[in-house]
Amino acid sequence: MSEPTPAVPALETEARPVDVSERVVLLDVLRGFALWGVFLSNSFMWFSGRNLLPREQAKALGAPLFEGVVSSLYHFFVNQKFVTLFSFLFGLGFTIQLSRAKARGRAIVPLYSRRLLVLLGIGLTHLFGIWPGDVLSTYALVGFVLLLFRERSDKTVLIWVLVLVGVVPLVAPLIQHYGPILLHGAQAAAEQAKAQEEALAQMRARYLAGRASDSFWAVQLESARYFVTAMVWQVNRLLWMIEILGRFLLGLLAGRHLLMQDVERNRPWHRRLLVWGLVLGVLGNGAMVVVQRLRIAGLVDPVKDAWMVIMPLIHEAGYLGLAAVYVAAFALLFQREGWRKRMSVLAPVGRMALTNYLTQSVVSLCLYDGWGLGLVGKLPPSRCVALTMAVFALQIPFSHGWLSRFRFGPAEWLWRSLTYGRAQPMRLAPPSAPESAAS
Repeated sequence: MSEPTPAVPALETEARPVDVSERVVLLDVLRGFALWGVFLSNSFMWFSGRNLLPREQAKALGAPLFEGVVSSLYHFFVNQKFVTLFSFLFGLGFTIQLSRAKARGRAIVPLYSRRLLVLLGIGLTHLFGIWPGDVLSTYALVGFVLLLFRERSDKTVLIWVLVLVGVVPLVAPLIQHYGPILLHGAQAAAEQAKAQEEALAQMRARYLAGRASDSFWAVQLESARYFVTAMVWQVNRLLWMIEILGRFLLGLLAGRHLLMQDVERNRPWHRRLLVWGLVLGVLGNGAMVVVQRLRIAGLVDPVKDAWMVIMPLIHEAGYLGLAAVYVAAFALLFQREGWRKRMSVLAPVGRMALTNYLTQSVVSLCLYDGWGLGLVGKLPPSRCVALTMAVFALQIPFSHGWLSRFRFGPAEWLWRSLTYGRAQPMRLAPPSAPESAAS
């Protein structure tokens, strides 16, 4: 049986963090699973330096058949699916917080705005102090837009979802591809695209060289410079933020209809998500893997081949499809006692998602940057996956041990304390001694 959101006493109006007893365990489990996938994706593409390598060097690392299989499995099952899942959970969490604020008779905007501002501060510190691939600051900024939809009807939200995840991924690439051709002509547009590709390659090469430095400060300076320089391609970043908003809104709708809070009532919906998500996921991600292999073989050129403009829409369908499969599968399996016990091992990881996310960045830089073990740009896909799995496996018992003594993870405590303007109680109350038997 699912675990519905506990009711909030009508007379309790003071803003406070959610108590452990009020949490929806399934969401913590799913958040822990999503965090694993986000970590694997970040490690595979960015921490390891794979996305910064020249094409020939990256091709050499993935040349053996086994490495090619690992890479294909990553692109099919992991790439962009878990950040999609995490974004969905962010929107769903907003709905739960909104319903609890209403039950307490409090306005959501002031509290949630403070929550987002604190998250933005943590994200910017992470971005410029640790790793330029931070997602927290982006979530915080898009979260303010999410507030605009809190009173909108389901129909309005659904229309926006279709526009953001269906229309934009189709129209934006068409404009990016054909706009320069119409303005400057085909030859000038091709030269401009080639120049941009070369500039991007140089930027990545410089960042890769910076990551290999044995000076911590030199690495951090180059990371900050890389982020600032990458903002030249801010159109692509804006498109990514639009996609995130669409996923937030999907979570908003799911939360309104208790998709994850009352799984038993929504079992038919989960079965539909499982079937249609599998269809979209197989078709979309299958096409992505095929095109990826063709690009590696030099048989496809995203600049010259005009038909490639439809790939972002196909990719988005594949991302959403498999993310839906993960959501539905977890929800349905969690209703079974045996599976619930096994899956609940991830719940503490999900409750400490912010702490674990930040820790993953710190540990990964120690492993890959030049001032650490210096593995950046050197590991083939399989070893990168194995290393990531080992680090995450250690985070599971750490999360269990920490939450057996404390109410929050360290970063969660800071987030909540700054949001509510006072230090939150950190330690768990010791269990009360059992009453002595009556004589």
